Amino acid sequence: MESFKYSFRSKKLDNLGLAVYNTGYQKCSSNHTWGPATRDHYLIHYVASGKGVFNTAGRTYDLTVGDMFLIYPGTIAFYAADSVDPWEYYWVGFNGTDAKRLVGLSGFTRENPILKLPQTDQVIPLLLNIYNGRGNTPDAEAEMTGYLYLFLSRLIKFAEQNRDSFGVRDYLARALRFIQYNYASDIKVEDIAEFAGISRSQLYRSFLAYFNSSPNEFLQKYRLNEACSLLSKGNLTVAEVAGSVGFKDPLYFSRVFKRHKGITPKQYQNNAALYGDAENSKTV
Repeated sequence: MESFKYSFRSKKLDNLGLAVYNTGYQKCSSNHTWGPATRDHYLIHYVASGKGVFNTAGRTYDLTVGDMFLIYPGTIAFYAADSVDPWEYYWVGFNGTDAKRLVGLSGFTRENPILKLPQTDQVIPLLLNIYNGRGNTPDAEAEMTGYLYLFLSRLIKFAEQNRDSFGVRDYLARALRFIQYNYASDIKVEDIAEFAGISRSQLYRSFLAYFNSSPNEFLQKYRLNEACSLLSKGNLTVAEVAGSVGFKDPLYFSRVFKRHKGITPKQYQNNAALYGDAENSKTV
């Protein structure tokens, strides 16, 4: 089959909730490539036939029929059609204040920007509806956005159906790994949920069930335990320890520390210098 391309790029991007930036479909020629480059919006491709490769964040994925890949805004990516069996794909690019939340619910994560849908799934008509509604008039913009919501809702429904098979423990493992590597930064529960690939409400319920605390409470306890380790070493000031474990305000850190540990950070540090960690463990 000869290569072809049909595409549309919107000129009206003032929708604050969700807006289609571009949409289309293409049968690529052999070895057709894009990138490495970045986008200023989310861009989803669905592979309808053929094969190709997708590279992002230092990882390369071999993709075929039924695979879907996502390029995150500001992330360098590269993709190329196979030399023998070049792919045909359908795509939609979008952004807006609601985009990050919807993408997080759809099953995509930065750690794994690939989805595998059943070939019987009616994804192509959903994407074609977006393209067929193309135009720069207000009614066309509303129609494209409406069809985009329907497309994303199908991905979210598919993700919800498969969460149980993936297992809550696996999502919690992702969440804990994110906290472990990022507790010193200004992270929020939404960031943890996005990395784990579940909604904020699901994350909250899972943490209550497995740890008997909310994600915020768990994060705070984790930071305080790390602070204890740093205080015991005695080579940092209380303010430096606070900043090292994600507390911007040393005074607030001291209040939270005393509420949870029963003594001030300075007292904990002095006890560690006099008696070692064993004495502190008895105290707290």
